[in-house]
Amino acid sequence: MAVPGDPPNSTPEGMGGGDDDFRSDEYRSVVFDEDFVRAARLQEYSAQERMGEHARAVRSRSIWSGGGGSAARTSTPGRGARQGMLLVLLIATAFATAVYLGLRNPYVPPPGGPAQALSSTVVPLAPTTAVSGGLPADLIAKSPAADYRVGAAGITLPAVRRTHHFTEAQVVAALSIAKDYLVQSSLDPDILAGAASRPVRVLLDPDQLAQFDRSMTTPSGDGRHAATGWLVRFDQATAVVADSRVRVSGAFSFEEVAPDMLEVTADHTFVYAVRPATGSPAAADGASLFTVRRELRLRFDREDLTARRLELASAYVMAGPQDCSADPAGAFRPLLAGAGPTTVGPAASDPYASGRPRRTAGLCGVLAPPATSSANPPVTPAAPPRAAPVSPAAP
Repeated sequence: MAVPGDPPNSTPEGMGGGDDDFRSDEYRSVVFDEDFVRAARLQEYSAQERMGEHARAVRSRSIWSGGGGSAARTSTPGRGARQGMLLVLLIATAFATAVYLGLRNPYVPPPGGPAQALSSTVVPLAPTTAVSGGLPADLIAKSPAADYRVGAAGITLPAVRRTHHFTEAQVVAALSIAKDYLVQSSLDPDILAGAASRPVRVLLDPDQLAQFDRSMTTPSGDGRHAATGWLVRFDQATAVVADSRVRVSGAFSFEEVAPDMLEVTADHTFVYAVRPATGSPAAADGASLFTVRRELRLRFDREDLTARRLELASAYVMAGPQDCSADPAGAFRPLLAGAGPTTVGPAASDPYASGRPRRTAGLCGVLAPPATSSANPPVTPAAPPRAAPVSPAAP
């Protein structure tokens, strides 16, 4: 039976047949569906569109060229081009947003390396005259500490501003931790008596705990393991605190020393009323004053601020009146009321003077005599350049 489209009398001669005919016409059944045609990158113009003298035979169907079907050309000319421009605009907007957010929220550097070991210098100050004795209140009133505040009230925080990589809140946190450290290490009664060290220890970076523990158990004047570099404590066989109202004056400063490190400098003078350890507590008129000047450099990375701890980088301490022959690394041994000078040292150093304390390269300094009136405090000559850290040691 003939199939529509076949020749009426079978296959004409010379047209071939059989399998050869099937193979030669094997693509007759291939049909290109509508989706395939629309996806083609090139499209032939219609006869009407080719009537122009210089018309091209085909058009590009790329979205960048604006090509499309006849319906699309009629209703929305240049639709592909507008889609491309919209895509570019979206990419540019996303990039600008990322840059803006990056400026508003700067990159937070990763935490730094392990904390460095503490470098400490402890210099005893010998008196130039006999140590005055009396009631603590009377002694304070006649000393440069008459206008000092009592206890933690004398440790005030400075005006705060943000740094390049640390926010104002982070600076406040660093200063408050520094104040906590000074309160615990200089004012806590148990610390002063040598009965405790944990209140100071819990504020230190874990990398410094081994050094701190060795300083407490086996103190040494080697510049690394002086207990009095970390805190203030008295030799309980020599003297005890006679008045819990310690007078304090000083100041903080801060600066960013690295993108991930904030440094706080604490420069404070503490004035203690002490009495002989073997005397009666009722004999308060036998008290004398003992002055400690502490200049500390404390460092904080972001992890320290979160954990409320610090790295004590360096400590420069002057304390007196003491005998220059005493080793103050383990604890302070004050010269008490009535004791006279035992050694002749270098030029007088004044722990009450504001600004940087006088540096000496020796193992001992001289305590400047107290002023008779707080209105006329003694003045120390301009401080020379910082000497290399030297820890006092017993001769």
